[in-house]
Amino acid sequence: MTTDHLPAPRAILFDLDGTLADTAPDLAAAINLLRARAGLAPTPYDILRPTASAGARGMIGASYGVQPGESGYEALKDGFLNNYEAALAVESRLFDGISAMLEGLQALGLAWGVVTNKAARFTDPLVGQIGLGAAGCVISGDTMAHPKPHPAPLLEAARRLELAPQDCWYVGDDLRDIQAGRAAGMRTVACAWGYCGPVEPQHWKADHLLDTPQALLELVTGVVKAAQARQLAA
Repeated sequence: MTTDHLPAPRAILFDLDGTLADTAPDLAAAINLLRARAGLAPTPYDILRPTASAGARGMIGASYGVQPGESGYEALKDGFLNNYEAALAVESRLFDGISAMLEGLQALGLAWGVVTNKAARFTDPLVGQIGLGAAGCVISGDTMAHPKPHPAPLLEAARRLELAPQDCWYVGDDLRDIQAGRAAGMRTVACAWGYCGPVEPQHWKADHLLDTPQALLELVTGVVKAAQARQLAA
């Protein structure tokens, strides 16, 4: 698909877990610590990792087979989240290529921000610890009354950046990210380098599906330069 006709974005917004940062190791450690304290064997990491974007719901579901609303879920959730809060960034890191990609976006004159369903008690300390402190805005799962896939968090991010929603793109590794972006009127990018969950990203109806952060930077650079060329030719 040609992108020469696309209007240039003025900001790129990102999901956090599985998009900018590989946080699965610390999330898995938190759930397995809960199991260890109960005398249970750890859940294998390869079972936990694909559910990391779903946070407590994903970790508890994969490890205990218990879903929200079921007996025992809230106690498991409290224990898991307390463990996680105590060790947020032991092994969590930005994915390879993220730092260079963010620097490239800034060099193009674009703003960038974080919109996550992770609660602020975790998001606020984590972004600084893993190198995302330069974000133009950080919207957490409890910033607004409704988290993603509701568009409200993305619309709030655009408001804080003083941009129209259509001037922003949203990048995420979960179906709800694409649903939220589409509902907010933003161009959407599914990142195949993330956790991606049970539904294959090619079925999410994202505007773009990309394999690496470098591919995202190349796409955005091409769109921006094409828009600049159109302006010069006008």
